[in-house]
Amino acid sequence: MPHALPASEILAHLIDVHCHPTDAPSIAASTIESLPCTLCAMSTQEGDQSKVASLARARPDRVVPAFGYHPWWAHRISLSAPVPDHAAHYRALFLSSSSSPSSPSPPPSAELETAFARLLPTLPPPISLADVLADVRTHLTEFPTAMLGEVGFDRAARIPFAGANASDGGSGQTLSPFSTPFAHQLAILEAQLALAVELRRNVSLHSVKASGQTRALFDRMAATHGAAWFAISVDVHSCTLSPEVWRDIEKHHPNVYLSLSTAINGRSQGYIALIRACAPTRILVESDYHDACDAPGRTWDMACKVAETHGWPIEDAWEDRPDESQWGVVRRLEANWRAFLTGGHLPPVKQVRARERRRRDYSLD
Repeated sequence: MPHALPASEILAHLIDVHCHPTDAPSIAASTIESLPCTLCAMSTQEGDQSKVASLARARPDRVVPAFGYHPWWAHRISLSAPVPDHAAHYRALFLSSSSSPSSPSPPPSAELETAFARLLPTLPPPISLADVLADVRTHLTEFPTAMLGEVGFDRAARIPFAGANASDGGSGQTLSPFSTPFAHQLAILEAQLALAVELRRNVSLHSVKASGQTRALFDRMAATHGAAWFAISVDVHSCTLSPEVWRDIEKHHPNVYLSLSTAINGRSQGYIALIRACAPTRILVESDYHDACDAPGRTWDMACKVAETHGWPIEDAWEDRPDESQWGVVRRLEANWRAFLTGGHLPPVKQVRARERRRRDYSLD
């Protein structure tokens, strides 16, 4: 049952940390002008980076833009330079499964060849990873508070024969038998993450059917980038990791947060255990929705669910409460968001050393 929206003074402090308002056919000017809460608007592919930029220019006080390329469209990106021709790029991606010249893969079946012939004319010309990174860099540079997003990997998605969505989601789209190889997705993701580390930008991460790979990614980024990795924050959006995996990530990566949505997590009750497993200071909420009119209500519904699970008060008025024990859910979530924005997290080893120094200082008092 949806919750009634709170007073505008409370809603003004609510942050939808992940949504897709530019996926809608259009957004009315009145909707943009009257946004009641902060929206973090995600980009996903070549065609919507400029749309998100326009939305952020229209409401810089209410829209946090995010620029990046989503794994559902990673097949459109070529890792090669120069970019191979249209057919060669997609054939290598979808019909060549062997990575060893000494043990070439068998020729694709007639069924796969038929599916490929049907899919190929609907696919756009490939673009180079270098051009993708240049595009993301340009937009991140224009917007100093912008995030990298939505980026990530997805081991469940398949390429549709028609339309732009890589998962049918009940839309009735016919999916092809092809998916983007994980190694291809990972190369594109890590290149974008390196840019986020360089520019010190926070990240909104998509992770589906990739629990172990997500944990390994964070470990690899920490080993590769060191303190610079912990200087940025990463949100695993609409998080579907198990509570056990999340606890392990949370323990070793103080810069990683999770956010939940009714659109994805609300499909089952498993996310309640995830709310309980997550440290109160590391949880965020989102709508993961395409309609800017409905996004605030959906985000509020998840905020209320977090409050109910943790036993936190739900504000009915916005009051100064310096005592953290008296904070309501919106104030707690807003504090988490501010910590996420600020970044500069201590690497785990430094965290331990800092705690040890504090203990020594206390013992000398």
